[in-house]
Amino acid sequence: MNKNIVLLSSMLTLLLFTVIAQAHGPTRQKMVVKQQISAPPQAVWELVKNFQDMSWHPAVAKTEGDGGNTIGATRILTLGNGGQIHEKLEKYEPEKHSFFYRIESVDVKVLPVTNYSSWFSIKPSDDGGSLVTWKGAFYRGYPNNEPPPELSDQAAKDAVKGVYEGGLGNLKKLLEQGS
Repeated sequence: MNKNIVLLSSMLTLLLFTVIAQAHGPTRQKMVVKQQISAPPQAVWELVKNFQDMSWHPAVAKTEGDGGNTIGATRILTLGNGGQIHEKLEKYEPEKHSFFYRIESVDVKVLPVTNYSSWFSIKPSDDGGSLVTWKGAFYRGYPNNEPPPELSDQAAKDAVKGVYEGGLGNLKKLLEQGS
C-alpha cells in the first residue's frame, strides 16, 4: 500500500510540473543585428544622434517628438503604412555614441511586440570604419499560451530583425553612397 501511495504521489508531482512547464507563457526574446559601415563613428553618429529624427530609416515616414536628446524625451514614429510607435529615451551617451530607449506603446498589428527596449551603439571597427549594433529585448505580441502565428515569438523576432536590418542597411547606403 505504501508503495502505491509513493507511486501515486510521484505521478501527481510529475503531472503538476508538466502543467506548470506548459503554462509559463511567453519568454523574453532578444535580437542583435550588426552592420559594418565604411565611415568613421562620428559620421555615423551625426546621422543618428538626434532622437527626434529617424528619417534615416526607410520605414519611418515622419518623426514627431518632445524633449530633444534628454532623458525622458519622447518620439512618435509614423510609418509609411500609417502605423505609429511611441518611444521614450532612457539613456543617451554621446561620448560613447549610444542611446537606449523603450517602446511606450505600439499596436501589435504594427509591430508584434510588447515590453520592448533597445540599445543603439556605434564603435570603431578594425578597418577604420564603424560597427553599428542595434539590439533589443522584447516579448511577443500575444501574452498567453498558443499565440496566433502573427503574434508568436517567431513573428516578433522576424519583425524586429526586419526593422533593424532595414534601418542599418539604409544607414550604410546613406553613408557610403559617396564612396
